[in-house]
Amino acid sequence: MNDFESIGILPVFTKRLALRSITRPTAVQRLAIPPLLEGKSAVFRSATGTGKTLAFLLPAIQGLPQGRDGSYRGPEVLVCAPTLELCSQIKNEADLLLGPDGTAGLLIGSVSLNRQIEGLRKGKPRIAVGNPGRLLLLAKMGRLSFRDLRFLVLDEADRLTAPECREETAELSRAIARETARGNPGSLTVAACSATVSPRTGEHLRPLLDEAALLETDEQEILRERIEHWAIFSEGRRKAKTLASFLAAAKPKKTLVFTGRAYDAGKTVTTLQQRKIAAAGLFSGMDKGERKAALERFRTGKADVLVSSDLAARGLDIPGISHVVALDLSESPEAYIHRAGRTGRAGNRGIMVCIGDEIEMRRLAALEKKLGITVYPKELYGGRICVPEPEDPPA
Repeated sequence: MNDFESIGILPVFTKRLALRSITRPTAVQRLAIPPLLEGKSAVFRSATGTGKTLAFLLPAIQGLPQGRDGSYRGPEVLVCAPTLELCSQIKNEADLLLGPDGTAGLLIGSVSLNRQIEGLRKGKPRIAVGNPGRLLLLAKMGRLSFRDLRFLVLDEADRLTAPECREETAELSRAIARETARGNPGSLTVAACSATVSPRTGEHLRPLLDEAALLETDEQEILRERIEHWAIFSEGRRKAKTLASFLAAAKPKKTLVFTGRAYDAGKTVTTLQQRKIAAAGLFSGMDKGERKAALERFRTGKADVLVSSDLAARGLDIPGISHVVALDLSESPEAYIHRAGRTGRAGNRGIMVCIGDEIEMRRLAALEKKLGITVYPKELYGGRICVPEPEDPPA
């Protein structure tokens, strides 16, 4: 028996997973799928790269009723995620699981609103994936109904309740709670997930998550076992040049670079390109076409380096990222977990590199203790990455 079948997944879906060489559920999938299949709401937390997307999509899609009565009031499964790229990834995963049975509707900003309205009218998607702003707008226009909703997913729930998304997410949550209470009272299953879910996240989603169980795996497991952590000192004004020197020395296969601000991301891309390094950028201010083109260049290997702000790269699942580089470092363990989690995925190993000044090195030392990881100091010398020589003790 396929291991997925042992936790309740039907053969039709295990066969589709097997075509992608996915035959064994991960720890978070074993934890989350059975209760969700039973219709129990859950908040689950697990490290980035552990398979959370399948953990909610499999029970959501398997739970769709067979056949329809001909009427259509709206989707039965709704997935809400904070970024356009993450929504697109989830939609593609849903389409693969659905097979010939249909496609998911993609409802995101920066896409023609009229085209999406027409897609809902003609396509009648049973599954919809979107960001909170666009979902809320369509609901207010009366073009998106939640009356038939049976399964709701809030992916990257901590980001959905962060200041930049909080108001829209809260309003959307209230609208869903009201409509489902009228259309299918007591029948809505809610799955909220992220690598980091704080008590504050639950407070903001209270209208939907009052009775949800909290399911957790060891969120630091991948950080400790599959990812090696390096620290390279650099003065702030020299960070981009230090990054270029690091890339020349390490020759990584595929590198994702994080900056705190979109402006810094753009400057870093320019510096790397001036040094003949194939780099692309992903940050606010770019239109949808530019963002898509940058991601495509990185995915296909035409760009070896993608420089991104945190929000733009939220939830990205790009195979083969060997190195993640942070050009700034906050004091937040959650931010570090999300950044590092872009590598070391699907059983592979990866390297997380922090290039920082003296203040950031002190922050990294504090994070090292909080997260239970080991950070190895490195330095660049003669075109190579070296272990720093120990300092002589004072005489």
